[in-house]
Amino acid sequence: MKTKTIHRDKVNIITLGCSKNMVDSEVLSGQLLANDIDTVHENKKKDHNIVIVNTCGFIEKAKEESINTILQQVELKKRGKLDKVYVTGCLSERYKQNLEEEIPEVDAYFGTMELPMILKQFDADYKTELIGERLLSTPQHYAYMKISEGCNRTCAFCAIPLMRGQHVSRPIESLVDEAKRLVQRGVKEVMLIAQELTYYGLDIYKKRELPKLLHALADVQGLEWIRLHYAYPSKFPLDIIDAIKERDNICNYLDMPLQHAANNMLQLMKRQITREEMEDLIGDIRNRIPDICIRTTLIAGFPGETRDDVEELKTFLQKMRFDRVGTFTYSHEEGTSAYDMKDDIPAEEKEERAQEIMEVQQEISLEKNMEKVGKTFKVIIDKREAGRYLGRTEFDSVEVDNEVIIHSKKKLTARDFVNVKITKAYDYDIEGEVVE
Repeated sequence: MKTKTIHRDKVNIITLGCSKNMVDSEVLSGQLLANDIDTVHENKKKDHNIVIVNTCGFIEKAKEESINTILQQVELKKRGKLDKVYVTGCLSERYKQNLEEEIPEVDAYFGTMELPMILKQFDADYKTELIGERLLSTPQHYAYMKISEGCNRTCAFCAIPLMRGQHVSRPIESLVDEAKRLVQRGVKEVMLIAQELTYYGLDIYKKRELPKLLHALADVQGLEWIRLHYAYPSKFPLDIIDAIKERDNICNYLDMPLQHAANNMLQLMKRQITREEMEDLIGDIRNRIPDICIRTTLIAGFPGETRDDVEELKTFLQKMRFDRVGTFTYSHEEGTSAYDMKDDIPAEEKEERAQEIMEVQQEISLEKNMEKVGKTFKVIIDKREAGRYLGRTEFDSVEVDNEVIIHSKKKLTARDFVNVKITKAYDYDIEGEVVE
């Protein structure tokens, strides 16, 4: 007598956008797995029957990518390749009603804070005891750690508060427990992420407590590198820099998006800081830690930006000589205060301005890399590729920064730390040999 085979669901999670979205997907995966539901990230085997698309809605390009991905999955469903398609994340939070009308083939849409509602689709329960447990989508030696959600800032161009709500910090104890569990799984480096790091603790401790959190995390045995992403410059608490200086396993690295340098632009962007104050802040930080790596991001083409503003921004870069710079073109986002302004710069001109800015930074990056030739740095191995190893110094974060091209006669494995003497420099990478 033949027995009927019961088909078991397999869920594939597709993540778009930033590292904060990645963490959300990892947490969702952990919850599904804990409920005995087979779950994978970005499944290349294509043996899944359910897809969850975790969308980004930050800027126009990201929204287009999210919509195209949803449509691709819906098409697979129409062709019988998928049973269900679910959509979550920032785009779904912000445009849920529109999406339901425009793409009704999706089985359900969820906002950024509706994880328990997603689990209900699978008759699964949200397990509070699993807070901090997740299925890592990164290599096992590093992980992102979200220390807070949302943002209380009111930057004119930014739609994040519309999608993520107000700032909510996670307790220090919870984050330390998560860090310990990550280390037990082989993680050597954690990247602290938030919409705004410096606000950490204001809501639950009634004061800024990022330095206290940093010291608590630095005490976790086996955690070799702690890295800070996304700090707001206005009224920046310099005791954060003191904590970095005091602890060897906190990287001399700070990601501080400045967005512009022309005072009229900073005012229109509602950044609550002037160029002069930014220059003083960077000076104070470098006085405390001379070799700190400062990464920043800039916006080209904000409404009303003139050629003079662009030239001032380029002059600012030449003066401040940041280690790492990323540039975005302005995206006109409804619901933001800048949406009331005329988006008066053509897309092609925005791109040209961004390119000009990055050409200035390219020269600075090459010069700074050339200064490293002949010096030896502690490097973490990320992977082996094309017969060589690729890694990073403490001054380089994952994907967005420089890589170190490493030559070694000895076999190395990802998560190893080695000393590398730099022999060559390029615009955005350096090359060297392992030394004992």
